[in-house]
Amino acid sequence: MTAPRRRRSVDLRRDEILAATSGIVDRIGLAATRVTDVAQALGVSPSLVFYHFGTKDALVVETFAYAVERDLARLDAAVARGTDPVDRLRRALRAYGPTGPAAGWRIWIDAWALAQREPGIRTALRRLDDRWCTVLRGIVDEGVAQGVFVCPDPAASVARVSALLDGLSVATLVYRSVTRAQLRRWVAEAVATEVGLDPALLA
Repeated sequence: MTAPRRRRSVDLRRDEILAATSGIVDRIGLAATRVTDVAQALGVSPSLVFYHFGTKDALVVETFAYAVERDLARLDAAVARGTDPVDRLRRALRAYGPTGPAAGWRIWIDAWALAQREPGIRTALRRLDDRWCTVLRGIVDEGVAQGVFVCPDPAASVARVSALLDGLSVATLVYRSVTRAQLRRWVAEAVATEVGLDPALLA
């Protein structure tokens, strides 16, 4: 083994492994990803990957959490740039959902299937879904408090919006029966109805 290879093995960090695994998962899915695939992509031995994560299942769970946490960090940053509740709501809807390559959403959808059998995936999925709902609920509560939104039951509204976005995202990415333009328009219309806004403000 050459000196550069040894340094690479010693210096390899968990986040490098997670980033590489995330790219592989986006191409072939969570279930099909193998530790050997990850090791080959990084130019290291499988034993080094096992050293950091212990098992393939642990690697898959942490990769899922890593990928979606990255998307949610972008969501947090987008919302923080908002100037008022309407602007923050508009930015949240743009940042969340299948936009661009939608790598995070493909992993979400893959994880939903695995969650039926994998408790670790199920726990991570629930935790990350709660994060999105918390962000959305915070925006709705702020708007109601300022008199900008009219929403008698914010908790129910957030649950309906989240379910609608999940379903439309599957239709967009898996069935391809809904275009991304339709997804954005329908979600904007539904959210506007929930909080008493003109849909044009969220378009």
